[in-house]
Amino acid sequence: YPLDLNHSETFLQTTTFLPEDFTYFANHTCPERLPSMKGPIAINMSEIGMDAIHELFSKDPTIKLGGHWKPSDCIPRWKVAILIPFRNRHEHLPVLLRHLIPMLQRQRLQFAFYVVEQVGTQPFNRAMLFNVGFQEAMKDLDWDCLIFHDVDHIPESNRNYYGCGQMPRHFATKLDKYMYLLPYTEFFGGVSGLTVEQFRKINGFPNAFWGWGGEDDDLWNRVQNAGYSVSRPEGDTGKYKSIPHHHRGEVQFLGRYALLRKSKERQGLDGLNNLNYFANITYDALYKNITVNLTPELAQVTEY
Repeated sequence: YPLDLNHSETFLQTTTFLPEDFTYFANHTCPERLPSMKGPIAINMSEIGMDAIHELFSKDPTIKLGGHWKPSDCIPRWKVAILIPFRNRHEHLPVLLRHLIPMLQRQRLQFAFYVVEQVGTQPFNRAMLFNVGFQEAMKDLDWDCLIFHDVDHIPESNRNYYGCGQMPRHFATKLDKYMYLLPYTEFFGGVSGLTVEQFRKINGFPNAFWGWGGEDDDLWNRVQNAGYSVSRPEGDTGKYKSIPHHHRGEVQFLGRYALLRKSKERQGLDGLNNLNYFANITYDALYKNITVNLTPELAQVTEY
C-alpha cells in the first residue's frame, strides 16, 4: 500500500507518488502510487438522482454495462469487485458512485459494482448480503480483490488505494461521525477489503446477524482466527464522510454479543458453506443489481 510506510506525511508526499510525466506502458502492471492520486477528494454530498449520474458517466465510453471498467494504458494490479449491501437507500447510491468511479479510475484498478439488495420483511442482514454478492460476482469474472462497502461511506482521499494485500484491509479508519477517530482497536466496519483467497479461508461473513451491529466484529474475529492481522491506511488517508441516515427502520441485533462469544466455534459452520439464496439479477449501466429475500432458513447452522 502506498501510505503504509512509517515516515512523515511530508516525506511520503514527496517520495512515494510518481511524477506527472510518468510514462505508462500497456504491457506493464499499473503502479500503486500514481500521479493521478492527488489526495483530497472534493466531496459533494448534495442529493443527485440516478438519471443525472447516468448522464454524467455516459460521456465515458470506457465504462461498460454493470459499471465494469479497466485501464487501457497499463495492466490493472487488481481486479476489484465492489460489493454494496442495500435496502431503501436510493438517495445514497448515486452520491457514492459520483465519488467512487473517478477515484477508482485514478487508481487504475479494474472494477465493477454489485449492489446487493434485500427485500422482504426480515431485519437487514448486511453480512449475508455480502456473502451473496461474493457468490454472484465470482460468476462474472475471476476477481481477486473484494471491497465490502457501505453505501453511506464516502472516501475523502483518492490515495486510499482500493487494492488488496497480504493481509485483510480496513479502509474506513477515520469517519466524521466518530470525530475521525477509530472507535475501538478491533473496529472493522464501513469499508473493508479481502482477497478472494482470504475471504474463502475465513468462510466469508457470518449469516446469523439479523439487524444492525456485530457482523463486522465477527469478521474481525474470523480474520484473527485464520492467522491474519488487519492493515490500515496511514494518517488521514482513511478519512470518510458518512451520509446521515440513523438506521431508518432497521432494528438493532440484540443477540450479537452471544454470537460473538462463540465466533471461533461458529466460523466453520456459518458463512459461505451454509449459504442458500435465490437471486433476481438486473443490470444498470453502472452496477449489477442482485435482489434477494433473505430468511434464517436459508442459512441454517448445525449445533456447535
